[in-house]
Amino acid sequence: MKPNKILQQQIFEIIDNQIRDGKPPETKQTLDRLVKSGYSNTDAKKYIGQCVAVELFNIMNQQQPFDEKRYVQNLLNLPKEPFD
Repeated sequence: MKPNKILQQQIFEIIDNQIRDGKPPETKQTLDRLVKSGYSNTDAKKYIGQCVAVELFNIMNQQQPFDEKRYVQNLLNLPKEPFD
């Protein structure tokens, strides 16, 4: 599947806002951890973006509220892909 650049930019903006606001702090911690592990900044954000996408999917398609606990757990599990 070809990546959607507009959607990627919007997800990166969400990530940048979380980092700027420090909410949740695990977003910045995860970015730093992945970069320190050898991933580029862009690749690290793509991994984090998978966690954002899980939450967006659940909000939009499952009518569920944002689940910060699940989001943070998915961040902590990276680079393992989130499935919940």
